[in-house]
Amino acid sequence: MVEEILTNTELEMTEAIENLEKRFLNIRAGRANPAMLDGVLVNYYGSDTPLKQLATISIPEARQLMIKPFDRSSINAIEKGIYEANIGLTPNNNGEVIILNIPALTEDTRREYVKQAKGYSEDCRIVLRNIRQDANKAIEKLEIPEDDIKAGTEDVQDLINKYNKVVDEKFKEKETELMTV
Repeated sequence: MVEEILTNTELEMTEAIENLEKRFLNIRAGRANPAMLDGVLVNYYGSDTPLKQLATISIPEARQLMIKPFDRSSINAIEKGIYEANIGLTPNNNGEVIILNIPALTEDTRREYVKQAKGYSEDCRIVLRNIRQDANKAIEKLEIPEDDIKAGTEDVQDLINKYNKVVDEKFKEKETELMTV
């Protein structure tokens, strides 16, 4: 029973780390990344459609994204969707493709992004602590000897220590990426 709880706990903690990585993708580091446009919705024939379903997104240069719509008549709607997504990029179109130039980051902007990444890391730690708390409660509810309960809660603590180290490593990687000019 305790092993089952530990397995589920580890799965939930892994999901929390994956979520943190996804959130880190949305923090731009001055380089083009198609994931920056994941949250962009375009009003296409009356329904909000993710940009990825309406166009191909490529990276012609290190600080440039090129969006080539499948349907040329949707260019204006895509531009409007990018403006409304408020991602800090201005679209330029030539009638066939939309070009997004990613501006170089200033020192202040880099520091703001590091703060944002730190906030995401702290959110992840909170999620991990809640998972630990749920696992400990589940172990304590089991009708097993007290020594086994204690051993189970220690195993849960070992798991959270391991995953907190992973969060720290991911944050340090992102911080290095953001502060590198």
